[in-house]
Amino acid sequence: MGRNISIKVARAQLDMTQKQLAERVGVSRQTMNAIEQGEYNATIKLCRAICKVLGKSLDELFGEDESDEETK
Repeated sequence: MGRNISIKVARAQLDMTQKQLAERVGVSRQTMNAIEQGEYNATIKLCRAICKVLGKSLDELFGEDESDEETK
């Protein structure tokens, strides 16, 4: 599982901290950090909540990167 840079970028575009995003979706900042670092697999419910807060689709934030496909 690789890092999820898309969440970090989307958060930065909204000038939102990990803590602020975590509070909005009901998890700890540590959990949000683990999701961004690729160390935690979020539930689909949590993924959808993150997408809603950041105004992005599931594919934009959690879809597989084309470079990931090439390594399979």
